[in-house]
Amino acid sequence: MTYVDLRPETRPRETVPPLPAGSHDVTFAELPSLMFASLTRSDQYRKAMYYLRGLVEAKGRKSIRAIAELFGDHVSEQNLHHFISASTWDWVPMRQALAEHLMEVAQPQAWVARLMIIPKSGHQSVGVDRHFFPSLGQVLNAQRAIGVWATSEEMAVPLNWRLHLPKTWLKDRRRRSQVSIPDGVGPESLTECLVGVCAETVMEWDLPVRPLVVDTCEAHTVTIFEKFAASGVPLLVKASRDLRLTVTDPVLPASEGRVLTAGQIMEQARNLRRPAAWTDSNPRLPQHTHLAATVRVALPTSSALPPVCDDLLLLGVGDSHGRGQTELWLTTMTTAQPASLMRLSRLTEKVDQDFTAISDRVGIRDFTGRSFDGWHRHVTLASAAHAIVALTDRPR
Repeated sequence: MTYVDLRPETRPRETVPPLPAGSHDVTFAELPSLMFASLTRSDQYRKAMYYLRGLVEAKGRKSIRAIAELFGDHVSEQNLHHFISASTWDWVPMRQALAEHLMEVAQPQAWVARLMIIPKSGHQSVGVDRHFFPSLGQVLNAQRAIGVWATSEEMAVPLNWRLHLPKTWLKDRRRRSQVSIPDGVGPESLTECLVGVCAETVMEWDLPVRPLVVDTCEAHTVTIFEKFAASGVPLLVKASRDLRLTVTDPVLPASEGRVLTAGQIMEQARNLRRPAAWTDSNPRLPQHTHLAATVRVALPTSSALPPVCDDLLLLGVGDSHGRGQTELWLTTMTTAQPASLMRLSRLTEKVDQDFTAISDRVGIRDFTGRSFDGWHRHVTLASAAHAIVALTDRPR
């Protein structure tokens, strides 16, 4: 998988057509009543409904002004702006309600954690900074956020978000105050940001156990395994080629017990690769066949590493012709077959597809406000809008 070709934030925004209106009424009658149960005031419920429907049905960029104009005199831009940026309602219960609903109606196969990049032209929006993105090979002025998605081969829906805030924001009292960053929010690395939102979603929300698939080499792989080792959550984490691992598998007798890079290990396992097929959720697309192999490994010995890190699988996935670079994954699911692990890793492509087809159309990156709370409320309602479209359009 070529990252730059798949990342939705690299696609031109103007090529995405607007969503059709009027086809989501059935889901509108069900999902909001569950998600908005935590809104105790009727005026908040009404504004939430306007904002949600506007995200689904307004043409073009989903600014607060565009949403307000869709409904004429029924709601003002000022009221919607206050509801999103300056109100007091909590977005966490809404996200939990969305997750619980999806468990009932969509039965996701895995939680997928992905990086969302939100390019910005200015420097006033909360968390925006210049970042080098290794997977894109370029520097962008952007916000960075980690999303956790409920994903199956049929659909992917974002559940939870964490905005990564650089130290330049958190150590500047004036900037913190201007965008209302809460006092309890402190500096963290991108890896800590990822671990935090994943732990909240899959451990604190009391959701059923599903594999956690992490597809970003910009996070520190070892830290992820350390943090989740005792959780019982099955992990499948994208690994960089230079990640150092101890070979524990007798299928590579010449290397057993040695510490090698993941790339070196999988190169030695080329002869172990076998065809593994999977079918896209779109029945009109052909079946895909890849070559996959697994090798038992451990993270290098350290007193800080939990025992579970001594028994892992390194998965290598390449194209069926043996050309191109092999994609590498590290997992705690040591009894799984290579084909099933490969299909699980392909769920990241479903996230990419649905981000482009739905999330960007409902304006998940369109928030033009500056505040921390406003950003979180906007992406929460945009996630709900995404769910409405996905549930309406899914195959029956």
